[in-house]
Amino acid sequence: MEIFLILSREHETLPLAELKAILEAENMDYSLKEIDLGIVKLKTDFPDATIRIGKRMAYGHEICNLIAETSLEKLDEKISSISWNDIISESFALRVKKIDSSDNDSQIMEKSLGAIIKSQLGEEIKVKLEKPDTFIRVLVIGSKVLIGKRETKINKKHFFELKPHKRPFFYPGSMSPKLARCMVNLARVKKGDLLLDPFCGTGGILIEAGIVGTRIIGSDIDEKMVKGAFQNLEHCKAMDFNIFQADARKIDLKEKVNAVVTDPPYGISASTGGETSSTLFKEFLQSISKNLLENGRICLANPHYVDVNDLIEGTKFKISEQHGIRMHKSLTRVISVLEKSK
Repeated sequence: MEIFLILSREHETLPLAELKAILEAENMDYSLKEIDLGIVKLKTDFPDATIRIGKRMAYGHEICNLIAETSLEKLDEKISSISWNDIISESFALRVKKIDSSDNDSQIMEKSLGAIIKSQLGEEIKVKLEKPDTFIRVLVIGSKVLIGKRETKINKKHFFELKPHKRPFFYPGSMSPKLARCMVNLARVKKGDLLLDPFCGTGGILIEAGIVGTRIIGSDIDEKMVKGAFQNLEHCKAMDFNIFQADARKIDLKEKVNAVVTDPPYGISASTGGETSSTLFKEFLQSISKNLLENGRICLANPHYVDVNDLIEGTKFKISEQHGIRMHKSLTRVISVLEKSK
């Protein structure tokens, strides 16, 4: 099966890194080619690959089965040569998307290409622009064109409805659900794995991990956060979770976890128990090793002025990947994935 994906272009490296992490987590054999920023062609024999990827992906828009590839010059000819009766059985819509183009002729192209398809299908098959049975995507990247049948459209409604201020318990500085989901994916967890957030705050990362299908454990040194996270998880109908009050440096779990995904506090505040963040985090890393499986990962967020290389010095961990996200003029957030050194 050959598919193509339209990824988010709001960040240069995260969307593709997230996709690769999902493919690895789901144990999919694949070959991948990035055609342009945010446009990826993928070969895999994994059943239901489009559904699996679509359910997990945060930084993506849609996934299509590839029908044909051609040039812009030969597009009409290629559309005419495709056996559309094998692809469309009821209503259809065709949409053109141009990447990095100032041309505004997409609607003209849609009418022209749609007419070619309609002439082949006959009167029984109707064009239906809203909720068609088959959605044909024509993706134009310079002179190259990908023609596909859309299988999955990434659900953005979830990320909008679960923004931190829309949950029952809110605290300023909470991470967006989209970034939280991405971090869970970067940790390469799969359904049934055990995930820990030892600085769980309002529970945003745990919510997304639960949706992916992991078992979740959360802790925080602040009792108010523990109660708030519990409230938010219940609101989101999370299953199989355990939340408790604890110092992240003193956690001792009965079962080792597959991953730790967290957004630690920085600076000195009640949430760090009055400790400086660098001291707290070094001690946390030293203690968390015994609670993490040997092939487990840590995915964490930190401000750019905190050097993770300094934090992991003297521990068993190494950085396997990093991504910088510019939040505003004076702050870049760095997402790091850590693995145990072999």
